[in-house]
Amino acid sequence: MAWVYGWKLHLVASAAAVWIPLAALLTPANAADNQEAPALIRELPAEPRFLLGDAHYLDSVLATLREERGIILVTTHNTKGHPYPHTDPGVEGRRVLHETRSLAIENFNEQFKGIFDGHASVPTRGLCATRRFVLGAILVYQLTLLYQYLTDGDLRVGLKAFIKTA
Repeated sequence: MAWVYGWKLHLVASAAAVWIPLAALLTPANAADNQEAPALIRELPAEPRFLLGDAHYLDSVLATLREERGIILVTTHNTKGHPYPHTDPGVEGRRVLHETRSLAIENFNEQFKGIFDGHASVPTRGLCATRRFVLGAILVYQLTLLYQYLTDGDLRVGLKAFIKTA
């Protein structure tokens, strides 16, 4: 067994008023995002047409998969060959969408860590047990959102208290 120095949660979430995890995968921290992304994209429902990401998702394997699924990737420019400031016609649209992605994913990560005490070490050992713990927490979060929606509850307030008392 090799030592693992941390975990990485690869996550696709909606970038809307409510952050809903759509696909998730937990790997050792050194796993490359673009190599794990195909598994996440394959798990997405058919509806998403736009994927907001970083320039390292500009990858030939991902391009083929996105094309097959009809998904348009919106990223920042790869800085090679694109000096700052960017002046191309799509720069303002990409800037808005990148800010939206950053807000959604960063705020979701903080909310999720706050609800499930994710700033501390996980209470598990090994990849299988840690995946079970973290992905189980994602499922609990999704079920909580579903329950709140079905009972006309607030999808943004009181999630931690609700989960802790359940």
